[in-house]
Amino acid sequence: MTPSCLQNQNHQEDSYTLPNSAASTRFIESIMGVRGLQGFVGSTCPHICTVVNIQELAERHRNKYPGCPPTIVVDAMCCLRYWYTPESWICGGQWREYFSALRDFVAAFTSAGIKLIFFFDGMVEPGKRDEWVKRRLKNNREISKIFHYIKSKRDQPGRNMFFIPSGLAIFTRFALKSLGQETFCSLQEADYEVASYGLQHNCLGILGEDTDYLIYDTCPYFSIGDLCLETLETIMLCRDKLCESLGLHVADLPLLACLLGNDITPEGMFESFRYKCLSSYASVKENAGKKGNIILAVSDYISKVLHLHQGEKKIEEMLPLGPNKALFYKGVASYLLPGQKSPWLVQKPKGTMADKRVGSLNPESKQEVPMCVDPESKQEVSVCSDPESMQEVPMCMDPESNQEASMCTDPESKQVPMCTDPESKPEVPMCTDPESKQEASIYAYPEVKQKLPPETEAEFNLEVLMCTHPEIKQEDTMDMEPEIKQVAMVSDSEILKVAKMNHVHSESYLVYNIMSSGEIECSNTLEDELDQALPSQAFIYRPVRQRVYWLLLGDWKDGANTGPVVKEWFVYPGNPLKQPDLVRPLQMTVQGGTPSLEVLWLSQEPAAQARRLDTLLACFNLSSSREELQAVESPLRALCCLLIYLFVQVDTLSLEDLHAFIAQALCLQGKSTSQLMNLQLDYINSRAVQLGSLLVRGLTTLVLVNSACGFPWTTSEFMPWNVFDGKLFHQKYLQSEKGYAVEVLLEQNRSWLTKFHNLKTVVCKACSKENRRIVGRTHWNSHYTGRLGRQGSSSHRTGSTHGHPGQPWRDQGSGGRQYEHDQWRRY
Repeated sequence: MTPSCLQNQNHQEDSYTLPNSAASTRFIESIMGVRGLQGFVGSTCPHICTVVNIQELAERHRNKYPGCPPTIVVDAMCCLRYWYTPESWICGGQWREYFSALRDFVAAFTSAGIKLIFFFDGMVEPGKRDEWVKRRLKNNREISKIFHYIKSKRDQPGRNMFFIPSGLAIFTRFALKSLGQETFCSLQEADYEVASYGLQHNCLGILGEDTDYLIYDTCPYFSIGDLCLETLETIMLCRDKLCESLGLHVADLPLLACLLGNDITPEGMFESFRYKCLSSYASVKENAGKKGNIILAVSDYISKVLHLHQGEKKIEEMLPLGPNKALFYKGVASYLLPGQKSPWLVQKPKGTMADKRVGSLNPESKQEVPMCVDPESKQEVSVCSDPESMQEVPMCMDPESNQEASMCTDPESKQVPMCTDPESKPEVPMCTDPESKQEASIYAYPEVKQKLPPETEAEFNLEVLMCTHPEIKQEDTMDMEPEIKQVAMVSDSEILKVAKMNHVHSESYLVYNIMSSGEIECSNTLEDELDQALPSQAFIYRPVRQRVYWLLLGDWKDGANTGPVVKEWFVYPGNPLKQPDLVRPLQMTVQGGTPSLEVLWLSQEPAAQARRLDTLLACFNLSSSREELQAVESPLRALCCLLIYLFVQVDTLSLEDLHAFIAQALCLQGKSTSQLMNLQLDYINSRAVQLGSLLVRGLTTLVLVNSACGFPWTTSEFMPWNVFDGKLFHQKYLQSEKGYAVEVLLEQNRSWLTKFHNLKTVVCKACSKENRRIVGRTHWNSHYTGRLGRQGSSSHRTGSTHGHPGQPWRDQGSGGRQYEHDQWRRY
């Protein structure tokens, strides 16, 4: 059965499978993995794709490895567009429907006795920043088309223009955790950690949609795009069969991937070389197409020319590497998992990905980590990075640690700290039940620190110095691993450990990124670049982030005249993303003084929880409304906080907007998932689309602030499935815009009417304290005509210290104006 047959058979039954259209295939191929490989596999080598039943494979795994539960490691970032099955995606997200779909997904595997481990991208590596920017700019063009369609058709575009709702990845982490799933956030891009986890834990397979998993020498690779949830049948892509078709060894695949182009080596780097291979290739296939024949030609060159001189000549003597030598070596090494070596590298270059997992080795005992073994062969897989080398290499610990372990390196090479595996546990069998691991939040339970095993100290502190490739000049290494040279922004090692632990276990959002590297990013949001009346969410929530920076980067306050800057890669209309915005912390006022992170994160004193809440409200500049907000019941309290902040910041939000936000939140409490699914809209309004995304971005900001302040509120209070539904908000917006009475907005439910007026009073009273009067659109005057231009356009990005003309939103922070120049200043 072919992949398309599998999908067609299941299309009516399984909402998790998208139609295998050419558009969706091009989309996946264009953003993930090896350039051209996805199309090549589907058109030229379909035998590589085999229909398998995961449940049957799991049963075989149980028989072969007794006591080792069959586990699938999931690349969650690859799966988001497949998990999001609700028909409506334009209005801000159908979160109840999405949560239900995730629950069904988990239940299907759980009922089959299969364990799932989810990995999310935790940060963007500097080496892949250019690719990240390229994709974000492409998304901007797609968003422009979406808004053009909405304005001309007053309808949602088709699935071929589908755009993932804002915040989907962030909230999916919390949804999966609430469903009892092990969820991890990577310390680099997730694909390496997924492949490494799958290999070291002898997993049943990897579930994703990224051709890089054909290149990694790891466990089998299953396609999420072809998964039939009802039968657990999908397509397995076999790397051995791929090698057989190409005449290559598995160890050659990283070389092939780099010559074809991937996320590290740009596609154009070896373009002339590929065409030379094609021109001399004698076995051109008509059905393979141009890209397919290029893959065949390059593979033929590797197998017939490069293999011939392998071991006799250096790779740079056989390939036109030129000035791209360092980047090429980095690309090849990026596919090497712990314990693996490449025949194409004489030595591993500085900063190879494989040795980022040397943390699996206890530096004191130097014992290898036993793997789940075949009971018949009794073989164990070593995670030593170079078992042949007996030399000692100098190792460097975290910047805050003065300890040094000993491992050896080229005496001329620079010392480059590396990241370690947060999951590795020396002397523990890799197939132990992950549920037995200690994952309690250190924020809530400081005593966990004493309970952690001693090797955890090394797990957080170990930073390894790698050997440099002897043929690479010192200046060539500048682009090898710039991210690992980053000095932490926070010197308190204990606090940094807590932040790292919570980052890895998906408890927090952006906190560790800010504290470790001082660099964060936010992807595209559905914002209309032609609408001058609404500021970008990047600017609306920036004052909140600045106060969080003040809280997290507090070390500089003592005796320093100027604070640190945080690099923000935030996508907004008019931002070319050529460099990050440099943003300085913004001082905030907390009643009783700003508490230390030790108090916020570790203290269990009764008064500590109140201090956490005071700090959270101060981040939103809402300390004066503490009493009113405390009186609001959960889960509407956090939403109320967010609405006050929004309406203070954005003068172009009207009374009708407030009515729509409150009405949808109240009506949501009484609706089932099926009712929300069947909700029909008269038409789509582009402004309501923006407002829906704006609110969801506010909820992600709440996640950041709440985790930075030590969790004064439970995360359920601002999970969107509890407080927001895109279609429901859109319906209330359209009704409010037409002037419908509040009773109509509340669907004639009298019990909601009192709550509505109470919430409205809290918001309006808080806004009035900031001289913000919320009025209906019929009362608007020239003050509400909007900006002369969007923030971030060239006229504002390097603006002066004076206020922006026509700017209808405010920075309410203490000393806000003195930071304004720094807010917009760029490199």
